Amino acid sequence: MSGRDNRPEDDRRRQDEAESALRRVHQDSAPILDSAMQRGADFFAARGESTDPAEIWGKRVGRILSVAVGIGCLIYLYFTYMR
Repeated sequence: MSGRDNRPEDDRRRQDEAESALRRVHQDSAPILDSAMQRGADFFAARGESTDPAEIWGKRVGRILSVAVGIGCLIYLYFTYMR
């Protein structure tokens, strides 16, 4: 009979542990994606590197073109060697 009396307490303890574990997982995983997206946006926008508008736009255009050329090279290699 004493086993039945502890059941609600055990369930409550397990639920508290599960909620705590879920909070920790959420706290540990959320900043990784957020910070990666923010770093990527800062990289392509050239934020915080210079105050000269021509230099900022030059870096933006250069970085975007480099990604476009890289993707183009991958497409070229795929159609050249994988078909």
